[in-house]
Amino acid sequence: MLATFVLFATLPFWIKGVGLYPYLGVEVMIWIVYALGFNLLLGHAGLPSFGHGAYFGVGAYAFGLTQLHWGLGLGGGLLFAVLAGGIAGALVAAFISHRRGIYYALLTIAFGQIFWFVAVKWHSVTRGEDGLLNIKRGSVLGYPLEALESLYFFCFAVFVVVVLLLWRLVHSPFGRVLSAIRQNETRARFVGYNVWLYKWLAFTLSALIAGAAGGLLALAQQSAYPNVMSLHQSGFVVMMTLVGGGLVSFWGPVLGAVLFFLARDLLGAYTEAWLLWYGLLFMLIVLFKPEGLAGLLTDVRSRPSA
Repeated sequence: MLATFVLFATLPFWIKGVGLYPYLGVEVMIWIVYALGFNLLLGHAGLPSFGHGAYFGVGAYAFGLTQLHWGLGLGGGLLFAVLAGGIAGALVAAFISHRRGIYYALLTIAFGQIFWFVAVKWHSVTRGEDGLLNIKRGSVLGYPLEALESLYFFCFAVFVVVVLLLWRLVHSPFGRVLSAIRQNETRARFVGYNVWLYKWLAFTLSALIAGAAGGLLALAQQSAYPNVMSLHQSGFVVMMTLVGGGLVSFWGPVLGAVLFFLARDLLGAYTEAWLLWYGLLFMLIVLFKPEGLAGLLTDVRSRPSA
């Protein structure tokens, strides 16, 4: 954890030296927050959500609307983004938490598409496919976030808070119950746990964090669009989590998000079909190393030295 914090805290001072651009660090951290929250559901509770972009987008729109129309300020806007994502997730979770397996997954897709359709068609609020534009970044403690460096360190502060909260959560008794549900939901119910309630809480908390990440995205891009709620975009966070090894490690989504954006920028510099090659990498990892990058690193570290 300390190594991760040091790496991202110093990133603005060395990222140009390796041929990358500072805004990439902002993007990566936002998606890491999103992926870590998503992994609470997939990696720790074993609940697949393929429409999670809905809550990411709800957070982005909630932040944008507060800044454009309601004047809540930066803190109020982010708080509203978190609450909006959590409320949307809580409502959906109430309908799907009694399901499991493929039925659970299909319902997450269906609800995700409903949110996307509403965002596209509700022009009076979301402005349709044009989205919300010219969202002000505001300031923190008198420091305006218009400067990229200020924006980066604000996102870093949110990232640290989310990591600490999630780390504590997954290593608490609550996190161990989620692990039990992932391993065998029927047995967890048999020994007396209210499985429906734990699944509902896991989904709601995951949506809360997705809403926070969506608010940060709207803050960084100064806009909110319905495409972040699409099934296509929802698939990215699933790929990041699985490629990184979120099923076996808390840090898997961090590795997966970093790899995804490096692939986008480095491969994208040579070919527009970079996503094809990333998709092939995803297939190879799923087939031959389901534990992802985190599992691969664990194998390398545990290999006896000559």
